[in-house]
Amino acid sequence: MQLTLNRNKSTEYSTVGELLLNNAHVCWTLEDKVRDVKIPKETAIPAGYYQVKITYSPRFKKMLPILLKVPNFVGVRIHAGNKHEDTDGCILVGLSKSLDFISSSVLALDKVFKLINAEISRKNEVWILVNDAK
Repeated sequence: MQLTLNRNKSTEYSTVGELLLNNAHVCWTLEDKVRDVKIPKETAIPAGYYQVKITYSPRFKKMLPILLKVPNFVGVRIHAGNKHEDTDGCILVGLSKSLDFISSSVLALDKVFKLINAEISRKNEVWILVNDAK
């Protein structure tokens, strides 16, 4: 399974995007601002193609999707949150969006988790293609 995250242009604080599966809308995303130079806890991951697994998160104390082999980042998760202060380079998910904000993130995470977990349970790999704004 391949998910696609298409980012919109960054604001001063964050980057809102759309998560797709087979070109169909799954949910909205919110990340830190896309930057040319990484500022710890304030920069989105580089655009790229990443494998996604589900592992236990000591920080959140539950199973969550994690992106593997993200250059210069460790522990990049897909998780619930609403604003840029809720992410340290991770991908937040939500069902609605506005400027620098997404909402219904717990519901969106449940939806995304179930999609990913179903594929992994069938022994299929899950990948995410992250595209910068055009």
